Amino acid sequence: MAEVIWGLATSHVPSIGAAMDGGKTEDPYWKPLFEGYRPAREWMAERTPDVALVIYNDHANALDIDVVPTFAIGTADRYEVADEGFGKRPVPDVVGAPELSLHLLENLVDDGFDMTSLQQLDVDHGCTVPLSVYCPEPGDRWPCAVVPLLVNVIQYPQPTAARCYRLGRSIGAALRGFPGDSTIAIFGTGGMSHQLAGARAGFINAEFDRMFLDKIETDPEHLAGLSREEYVRQAGSEGFELVMWLIMRGAMDERIHRVHETYHVPASNTAAGLALFDNRAHA
Repeated sequence: MAEVIWGLATSHVPSIGAAMDGGKTEDPYWKPLFEGYRPAREWMAERTPDVALVIYNDHANALDIDVVPTFAIGTADRYEVADEGFGKRPVPDVVGAPELSLHLLENLVDDGFDMTSLQQLDVDHGCTVPLSVYCPEPGDRWPCAVVPLLVNVIQYPQPTAARCYRLGRSIGAALRGFPGDSTIAIFGTGGMSHQLAGARAGFINAEFDRMFLDKIETDPEHLAGLSREEYVRQAGSEGFELVMWLIMRGAMDERIHRVHETYHVPASNTAAGLALFDNRAHA
């Protein structure tokens, strides 16, 4: 069976990728964020998975905003990097893992999740920035294959936190049924608290973020019990992206070990967080 070896929860702020691409990681504004990443990067570099399941949301770059699936999964051999209006990021295209994608697709549908299958997909910063947080210098190829899993966190009604946590549990069960001995890392991306528009533009709630960083390990059921409205009220309209961290957490074991976390305000106008978990705490 496949084994989930670690999980990474990380913000996918596009300017983080731009700072890396532009050689600005040592600038005074950005250095504290990237110094916070360093211990996690060192740990992950010694534990390369065969496949990364990257849970993120498209930002109207690959999918038309008029057709937004609640949950979708890429099933292709390869995913090109999207041009988000400023040219493609100078990072490798993403190599897929279609056999694992199709296994997840079948099992999730059988478990009651009506997934959309994406046989062609350009991946935007929601996917590539977390990969760069993991591996800042991939060269010509990312160190592992990728299964992209997309979540609607933009258009109402988004899936509830409880539904996302339940999806994670279903993913974990499906992975345990995948033949062979593949190792899997799961990325839950987005957040933390931020709001990009409206009367509360620039809103950040560090108290809520700190609570979330604690309970994502120790009490994910509490986070799964919060309503859409509570997430938006406490974390801002775009802070709702945190439900994608719950999918990652649901796919992991009940007992996990926190390897590293960092929290930085602001990265652009966003509270940027990272939490890395070892899923082999029981070993």
